[in-house]
Amino acid sequence: MGPEMRIRPFRLEDEDAVVALWTRCGLVRPVNDPHKDIQRKLQVRPDLYLVGELDGHLVASVLAGYEGHRGWLNYVAVDPEHQRKGLARQIVTEAKNRLREAGCPKINLQIRSSTPGVIEFYRRIGYSVDDVVSMGKRLEGDRTGT
Repeated sequence: MGPEMRIRPFRLEDEDAVVALWTRCGLVRPVNDPHKDIQRKLQVRPDLYLVGELDGHLVASVLAGYEGHRGWLNYVAVDPEHQRKGLARQIVTEAKNRLREAGCPKINLQIRSSTPGVIEFYRRIGYSVDDVVSMGKRLEGDRTGT
């Protein structure tokens, strides 16, 4: 087991450090503005937006969500300098516990297929591949009317 991380709710002053963390972890994509994602999350269950600190430095994050049917984990990140020390397991476990306390029966994940190491991490901690097809539609910039 690695170092014990302090896990706490996100605070506004964490925003730049979180975006920098997501960038170092390769989670930021041109189609997603991380600052907008943070502002959106703060409008819906901000209590499920968690960060992890080691020695006062922000090293981990997770945006958990629950809409009454399924829970979700997004932007699970651990600073590359601190990976493989059990920190991802710690922050995912804390998010899972908070979702369970909220009555959530199941957690869903979407993992980029280009990250086999991430897929293997989740398998090791008890997640499995569901027999589903994940689909999405961008609403920002959509002019189709459907």
